Amino acid sequence: MALIAGIAAGVLATGAQVVLWWLAGMPLAATLLRDARLTAALLLGPSVLTPPSTLRWDILLVATLIHFALSVLYALLPAAVGGRLRQGEALVAGAAYGALIYAVNLYGLTYFFPWFAVARDWVTLAAHLVFGVALVGACRLYAGRR
Repeated sequence: MALIAGIAAGVLATGAQVVLWWLAGMPLAATLLRDARLTAALLLGPSVLTPPSTLRWDILLVATLIHFALSVLYALLPAAVGGRLRQGEALVAGAAYGALIYAVNLYGLTYFFPWFAVARDWVTLAAHLVFGVALVGACRLYAGRR
């Protein structure tokens, strides 16, 4: 359940983030490539952060794998408790969980990976809220089908 819920929530949150970038007038391709480099640098090192910020499939692949691995990892807790929550509780818990993940990723982990500080904005926060709500909702739906 955590695998499917994590990947589904990750896809939905990424889609929401792209739409929010567009609504905010942010350059979509440049912002997507920036975030891919920020994430890929976790494994490939900070050398991938240097310009030019062009499309590199290896960076995009590594970033995608990291993104979905973290999404599945973050799904483990909601998978255990998501089915016990009522709908309203699940929405609130999901939003709180998304906010917690945002705080950990973009404030706590920037101690070790300072390059993530550039991604601290309302769009990233909103995407994490979408992730949390979608994740807990998916876990709740799946638990109801068992």
